[in-house]
Amino acid sequence: MTAIPKLFDLSGQVALITGGNGGIGLGMARGLARAGAAVAVWGRNRDKNASAVEELRSLGAQAHAFEVDVTSEEQVTAAMRATVAKLGRVDSCFANAGAGLAAPFTEMTVSDWSAVVDINLLGAFLTFRAASRHMIERGGGGKLIGIASIGSIHGMPRQAHYSASKAGLCAMVRSLAVELARHDIQANAILPGWIETDMTEAARAWDKLRETVTQRTPARRWGLPGDFEGIAVYLASRASAFHTGDTLRVDGGYAVF
Repeated sequence: MTAIPKLFDLSGQVALITGGNGGIGLGMARGLARAGAAVAVWGRNRDKNASAVEELRSLGAQAHAFEVDVTSEEQVTAAMRATVAKLGRVDSCFANAGAGLAAPFTEMTVSDWSAVVDINLLGAFLTFRAASRHMIERGGGGKLIGIASIGSIHGMPRQAHYSASKAGLCAMVRSLAVELARHDIQANAILPGWIETDMTEAARAWDKLRETVTQRTPARRWGLPGDFEGIAVYLASRASAFHTGDTLRVDGGYAVF
């Protein structure tokens, strides 16, 4: 019988995380690094990329960063090629890069819509397509994990574009789980609740909203990036080999209360 710790041992594996230089992405990267994975961070901010790599290396991981705009087909293709050249392979791919921009629906412009949907959904498509092509060519299976939101199942005023993009990501993950199963590729989505990140800084500055979220959440607190370490390791590991096409909420119970 396989020892339980071995199920979550990522030694010899390579994890790729878009938007992995901060927030939830960096939280997941820390967990993956601690589990033994080499980590590729894709992000647009050079300084944040460098800081993330320094931290991951301090945990004993092999880590490299690549400047990538995930809405650019050319940059994603080049970055996947560079990642494989540097680290040898990609075993798990976390499409985490995201954007949010509050706007009343009746005043929302096409530019507003595209600014969010292009990063959250087009970026995930381009990233997953590049990763799955590599995994199929390499053989041996792989993991695709999309970072969605509880906004994909809850109404979010002034965030129609964000909610739509995250619901689309969940739908894409389900389709990939079916289509790519014959290649031993599992696809799942994580739905974060209200998490303390740079993206939610303005929301947390609004006392009424901050307190409402805390009261609504059974855990009685906002989530932290560190709360995503374990789920990232599980979904990247052999422990989830028969778990695919799912959406896993990490929200302190917010969605069920």
